[in-house]
Amino acid sequence: MLFVFGIFAFVMLVVLHEFGHMVAAKRNGVVVEEFGVGFPPRAWGKRLRKNKGDDTLYSLNWLPLGGFVKLRGEHDDAKSKGSFGAARLRTKVKILLAGVGMNFLTAFVLLSGLFLVGAPKLPFKSLDFYGKDQFYVKGDTKVISSKTYVGSVSDKSPAQEAGLESGAVIISINGIEPSAQTPLADITSRFAGQDVIVKYENGNGEQKQVKVKLRQKGAEGGVLGVSAVESVKLRSTWSAPINAIATMGQSTQATFAGISYAVSNLAHGQAHKASEVVGGPVATVDAINNVSKSGLADLILLIALISLSLGIMNILPIPALDGGRLFLILLFRFRGKVLTKEKEESINAWGMGVLLTLVAIITVVDIGRIF
Repeated sequence: MLFVFGIFAFVMLVVLHEFGHMVAAKRNGVVVEEFGVGFPPRAWGKRLRKNKGDDTLYSLNWLPLGGFVKLRGEHDDAKSKGSFGAARLRTKVKILLAGVGMNFLTAFVLLSGLFLVGAPKLPFKSLDFYGKDQFYVKGDTKVISSKTYVGSVSDKSPAQEAGLESGAVIISINGIEPSAQTPLADITSRFAGQDVIVKYENGNGEQKQVKVKLRQKGAEGGVLGVSAVESVKLRSTWSAPINAIATMGQSTQATFAGISYAVSNLAHGQAHKASEVVGGPVATVDAINNVSKSGLADLILLIALISLSLGIMNILPIPALDGGRLFLILLFRFRGKVLTKEKEESINAWGMGVLLTLVAIITVVDIGRIF
């Protein structure tokens, strides 16, 4: 059920992006000819507000891949009344950036709400931004839960012999509960080479206890033989919006670091490394599927971060995307030249071709990696 909700929410992020364009266009006198949910062929369409002077066709379409907004005279050199091309420059900037703004606003609202009820803590330790950990107002934020999950289990390890599987929750080792302050690795290292009592909860919610002999320090795969995943949830009150903005800032830095890493590896023909940090549609669906098993809070966090990433990607000066279209308009204005329909379509088609090629490459690698 959560997986279906996650896919629906992902599609709605694109719809909200286009909704932002539509609202900005209508508020600034640009005619919106159609606002569609999904992509053609059309399943249903109606002019819902025609009696109020709104001639926009609102449609539902068969391909559930997001949505679109069709403006009158979308090319920069269009001259007809009410067209995008005939609008003032500042109006074009507002319309093109409104979708990005809607994605940022969605991420902010979701993250703020999560911090009010319990936001999963993000692993920002590799970042040098607001310190080397996730920023939050410590005086108003407290840890409401902390769990240590088993990520993967090494072959022929003490963990495998004990029956531990991926997804199990480590409750304690010799009565010591792992936490953010006392990581699992520190506990197992303390008892290296000794017999310990491992208490855990399996995927069915059953608590079990088993005696196992740990390996010596320095053993390949670790003392216990598991990779641990810390799940910490934070709750705040008045500082929730501040924590949300800080999380968005750190996530933005992580996104740009990931883009840089991916581009560098793609340039060197190492698509498999690029896919470690950048995923296509297949990776997105797989991530939603995996995170949906962890609960609603984790799924909402993922949706918020996807919304933020959509906004970031669309603001980049890449042809065919919002940032690219705005960059072209400003470039030709600065040079005192006319951005004709033919030039605009040619440049955007080239940009879209490159994007689709990259998506295809990453998707093929994702399929091989996931399946």
